[in-house]
Amino acid sequence: MPELPEVETVRRGLAPALEGARLTKVEVNRPDLRWPFPERMAERLTGATVRALGRRSKYLLMHLDTGETLIVHLGMSGRMVVDDVQQGAFHRDAGWHARHDHVLLHTADHRVTFNDARRFGFMDLVPTDALEESRHFAAMGPEPLGNHFHADHLIAAFRGKATPVKAALLDQRIVAGLGNIYVCEALHRAGIAPMRKAGRIAAHRVAALVPIVRDVLEEAIAAGGSSLQDHRQADGTLGYFQHGFRAYDREGMPCPTDGCAGTIRRIVQAGRSTFHCRDCQR
Repeated sequence: MPELPEVETVRRGLAPALEGARLTKVEVNRPDLRWPFPERMAERLTGATVRALGRRSKYLLMHLDTGETLIVHLGMSGRMVVDDVQQGAFHRDAGWHARHDHVLLHTADHRVTFNDARRFGFMDLVPTDALEESRHFAAMGPEPLGNHFHADHLIAAFRGKATPVKAALLDQRIVAGLGNIYVCEALHRAGIAPMRKAGRIAAHRVAALVPIVRDVLEEAIAAGGSSLQDHRQADGTLGYFQHGFRAYDREGMPCPTDGCAGTIRRIVQAGRSTFHCRDCQR
């Protein structure tokens, strides 16, 4: 599933084509994805101007001049690709099948296609001024790249928690947008064992996690995200942060931490693979 860096990469790729543009035509080719599309979605979007393209956690936010915001979740396999129709530039690869083109957004110069083979993504339309109180975001924690994610917040959130630190960082009520890949990477850089109880980690080590999480996410965004299966950037190209993984998906490989002679191991936590080094992560 695309995590924060992948969604942010898509947002940045779509923004030049969509921000300030009017949606001249909207095609909705099926009644639902994970859930039914909003009532009269094509009609409500057609003619609207995109005031800004944002992101909250792993969700894309298309703020419209109609007073509504289109929320887009990419699910497991969703892609949003922008084509320049004036120049005839279309971005497709061997894994792309047009039968999975479920929503198409047309502007005067571009076409944005939402393609989702597994149909686990979804879209919703909510009033912009009630966005943070919507069912999607009401219980969500701070953005890890925002000012509200800081040492005091994380120390307080971890205090007394008996859950493993990895599970705590994946809890969207504590911090929004972190997923399996980037939690594994951040914990490896921090030298913290993913099985350690969050409430048993010294405050100074918890505080040190904040800049490490930020660094991992910013590096991943700069690399276009991680393309392990379905992720593509808005121009159809792959991300390449996976080539710089230190722990994730490196089972059996030497630990890259300086001075460590350990090996990356894989365990399963709450049904998800966790990659870590038993020697240097304590």
